[in-house]
Amino acid sequence: MLEFFQDFNPVMQALIATIFTWGMTALGATLVFATKTINQKLLDSMLGFAGGVMIAASYWSLLAPAIESSKDNAIGSWFPAAFGFMLGGVFLWGIDKILPHLHPNAKVQTAEGFAAKKQKRSTLLVLAITLHNIPEGLAVGIAFGALANGGTEAALAGAITLAIGIGIQNFPEGVAVAMPLRGEGMSRRKSFFYGQFSGMVEPMAAVIGAFAVSFFEPLLPYALSFAAGAMIFVVAEEVIPSSQEQGNKDLASMSLMIGFVLMMILDVALG
Repeated sequence: MLEFFQDFNPVMQALIATIFTWGMTALGATLVFATKTINQKLLDSMLGFAGGVMIAASYWSLLAPAIESSKDNAIGSWFPAAFGFMLGGVFLWGIDKILPHLHPNAKVQTAEGFAAKKQKRSTLLVLAITLHNIPEGLAVGIAFGALANGGTEAALAGAITLAIGIGIQNFPEGVAVAMPLRGEGMSRRKSFFYGQFSGMVEPMAAVIGAFAVSFFEPLLPYALSFAAGAMIFVVAEEVIPSSQEQGNKDLASMSLMIGFVLMMILDVALG
């Protein structure tokens, strides 16, 4: 796999990687062709698992490299990571207040964002998943963009590992959009379309992130931690609450821990 990616520049590497993560979202959405409903416990466990992967990726693939690359910072190696992390959270908080969206498992009356009550449930669900696919795409793009400045094979392996982790947790995200729509009577084809559509933003965000750090190397630690902060905000504000709203708190929590451990193993073993 390393040899395949080495034939491309970092921006193209990021694009290829996020086409894979988008494909995993689409793969999750294909479940609508097999069944009309999905067990709520299974859905909640998948959401918890996705949250665990995102938390682990935020540290091992983003924050740790940000701190490592900031050893010569005049204020301290902690500053870029701390500043970027908080900036990422504030950025997603702002989008969360503006963009109309509905969390998985939530009632349409609880939709958030500008003019949310006027939007269709399908639109709100897609926008919710799209909202936290933005930092995921940015994270992958930034990881590959960092390679433009003399990245090692280990750094490339780390970027690929991050993309694999994001792809794994994108599967339940596709399910979380497509299955509720199918359960409400929407056609299989439309349910699948909306489910996979939510992942389309990742390649676009990845290309932007890769370009930014490729041309402005000093931005790298801030960009890495920005993506981490945005992802953690999404996990805390949306993924974890959505996984527990139906009463499956213990199952969702244990699934989160499994997702965290799996991503940790992937990153340490492969990256």
